[in-house]
Amino acid sequence: MSALVDLADNSSVYEVAKVSPLSIAVQLSKRLENQVYLKREDDQIIHSFKLRGAYQKMSSMTDEEKNKGVIASSAGNHAQGVALGASKLNIKAIIVMPTSTPKIKVQAVQQLGAEVILHGDVYDDAFQYAKELVAEKDLCFISPYDDFDVIAGQATVAKEILSQLDKVDFVFSPVGGGGLISGMASYIKHYAPHIKVIGVEPIDSPTLYKALEANERVILDDVGRFADGVAVKQIGALPFEIAKEAVDDVVLVSNDEMCAAIKDIYEDVRSVSEPAGALATAGVKKYILEHKLKNKNIVSIVSGSNVNFDRLRYIAERADLGELNEAIIAVTIPEEPGSFLRFCELLDNTSITEFNYRFSAKKDAHIFVGIKLTNGESEKQKLITRLGKSFEVIDMSDNSMAKTHIRYMVGGHANAENEVIYRFEFPERPGALLNFLKKVKSKWNISLFHYRNHGADFGRVLIGLQVDDVSELEVRFDELGYFYKNETDNKAYQYFL
Repeated sequence: MSALVDLADNSSVYEVAKVSPLSIAVQLSKRLENQVYLKREDDQIIHSFKLRGAYQKMSSMTDEEKNKGVIASSAGNHAQGVALGASKLNIKAIIVMPTSTPKIKVQAVQQLGAEVILHGDVYDDAFQYAKELVAEKDLCFISPYDDFDVIAGQATVAKEILSQLDKVDFVFSPVGGGGLISGMASYIKHYAPHIKVIGVEPIDSPTLYKALEANERVILDDVGRFADGVAVKQIGALPFEIAKEAVDDVVLVSNDEMCAAIKDIYEDVRSVSEPAGALATAGVKKYILEHKLKNKNIVSIVSGSNVNFDRLRYIAERADLGELNEAIIAVTIPEEPGSFLRFCELLDNTSITEFNYRFSAKKDAHIFVGIKLTNGESEKQKLITRLGKSFEVIDMSDNSMAKTHIRYMVGGHANAENEVIYRFEFPERPGALLNFLKKVKSKWNISLFHYRNHGADFGRVLIGLQVDDVSELEVRFDELGYFYKNETDNKAYQYFL
């Protein structure tokens, strides 16, 4: 660890990187009753910390290695770091990126002079293909995280924090492959071992969390694609060896919590973070509430802001749910005169964000309601308790199917025999939806279909099929290789569709 720290202390990264600002998040600090500082790596020339590790690695290469050229696999930010470093050092660079990479990142890499090859759905697919090209073209591979020099370059973020703030209690870092957190943790524990280093991961991509739990690196079956910058199935070998000794804790957060953090960062410093860039800040908020922290000095790494404009629609939709400023509930009322009025009266002066109701010939009717909250969870529970005295109420604020599909669909039941419902998520690229439909069209009747594009990264489908043999259907779905889940028992479907 001392060798890594020495390399960070004498790093060459400042030939391309700058000392990024450490900004106090005034509104967030006041709300959380702690001093929260944002380490603004989004303020780098490529809007991410990744240029540090990439340049540290390439600047330490021999002339022979530089003449061969370099190759890297990346979901975007490491790619820009390698492309920038290669341009500075006059090295030929090839970058393999997943097909789901936001267009803004692909274009940024190309503008820096690197050749881009799009391959695979997620980072791990791109990584394997890049490894094949290393042997085929005799290139030097620049790892985004699993490399001593890369980790030392990322450690310079911690070096700056310790020089910018006299008293630090906690440092929160996003975790993907582990390069940033392992570099920062090794540096911090060397000079200031009292500081707690906390990793933050998406709940659907918990690479470090699962590895620490098992005390060995594990390969995740699937990873979430919303925070594409940390969509890695297995933490790096070297980062894990460092992290298991130097990282104090890991927090898992949802997509909605990341969206809320993006909003928080914007409101304090007027910067729009990418989901992975706001990951640490989402973890700060959750950790403070869970551990009841007060009056601590907390640093959150804003690791990047390369976000597609199209994604802002989804982020804005989900931010209020992540901040507990909105709740979604399903209420069952008797299908009889006066019951609808009684329900509305019980809402009193509650602000409604959404209201869906459709007449049913059955004895009960189901209402889908969005509620604006000013006091978060406590207000929501009081409302549910009040309504629950007269009606059946189900909280659907954490129901992914309800939030993604049901609220945008026309309600009503169909007499579709043997209907099963599946929710799909797949990387958005030309032909992806058509390929999906081709797999199901010839064999089974489609009884329901809802598709939403969430920007340039991934699309989501809710599909109903009339099926006798579910096992045969799922064999066909497995061939697609996309994430899917049987939602036939989901209350949102049973109530509203």
